[in-house]
Amino acid sequence: MRPVPVNTPALFAEERSAVLQCLDEGWISSEGPHVAQFEVLFAETFGRAHGVAVSSGTAGLDIAVRALGLSPGDEVLVPSLTIISCASAIVNSGARPVPVDCDPSDWNSHLQHFQARITPRTRAIMLVHLYGLCADLAPLLAWARERGLAVIEDASEAHGLDYARSPCGSFGDISVFSLYANKVVTTGEGGMILCNDSALAQRCRSLRNLCFIPERRFWHEELGWNYRLTAMQAALGIPQLRRLPELVRRKRAIGRAYHEAFRAMPQFQVAPAATPYCENVWWVFGIVISAGAGFSRADIVAALGALGIGTRPFFHGLHEQPALLLQGMAAVSLPVTEALSAAGFYLPSGLGLTDEDQYRVIGAVRDFVEARTR
Repeated sequence: MRPVPVNTPALFAEERSAVLQCLDEGWISSEGPHVAQFEVLFAETFGRAHGVAVSSGTAGLDIAVRALGLSPGDEVLVPSLTIISCASAIVNSGARPVPVDCDPSDWNSHLQHFQARITPRTRAIMLVHLYGLCADLAPLLAWARERGLAVIEDASEAHGLDYARSPCGSFGDISVFSLYANKVVTTGEGGMILCNDSALAQRCRSLRNLCFIPERRFWHEELGWNYRLTAMQAALGIPQLRRLPELVRRKRAIGRAYHEAFRAMPQFQVAPAATPYCENVWWVFGIVISAGAGFSRADIVAALGALGIGTRPFFHGLHEQPALLLQGMAAVSLPVTEALSAAGFYLPSGLGLTDEDQYRVIGAVRDFVEARTR
């Protein structure tokens, strides 16, 4: 039986034509008009003044944290239930990540979670919009302003998600998107930094390009990275960005079908379809195995895998990562993160998922539960 990957991208003739045009015209590096065009279009789409295209979301986080000028010993509050890139960017800057817990209902970190972990050394917070939803941002942003804390917004999983009718990616002092193959808008690998401050944007561009000094080529007073995006990647992303509303509608259709199928099953907890301030964009469809379900995550993942259906576990909490503990992160108990990390996984959710394959996944999950609970 044909496998159903956890992610299948949806790319069309317009993307193919744009990439082939780059090849025909010889734009195979970061030179040419495409990257700048992509940056402008991305910034406009998310209500920002400046866009800086980079080679990955991880690269964007590295640059964003460094650009803020944090010092050794400074602390950055960051949700623990996220990819390690968020913490590694903080560590690489010389600062210290301080992980915070999250809400059991929507899996995001809200104001009270950040407040519980603040110290006199806190200088910034990192917002991470997880799995298609975001926290209630207004009180969080007001609290950060009152405290004089910089706000780094990781919107990698929030393409097309609005908070109170404003796009996620428009809220941080600096915001970062991933454009990896499983994202709503993808360049295969890639990322985008957004901000409104022209000096901050220029700093990001310098860090992206090895900190060359424009007036003195190959002379460096600071170390940066080669984190450039190629013209072909930008060309791949431009047509998708132009049809972002269409892509979001498809994501929501996939999410609603799963939600309708599983929301009433007591063996599972699923994320809400909406909160008072946002409608789920269902970047992926996550499921958490309920206590007393009669089976474990490992059980159902193995059964689906045997049928060729791909899954992924939820992130491991940052506060449990050996690499970060070796860097001196203090041991802490974050019980909600630990429970979600142990019991959560997500189903095939890519834009290329067909209705037929989704019905197959839904049927396989239901058949498994029925067999284990009859």
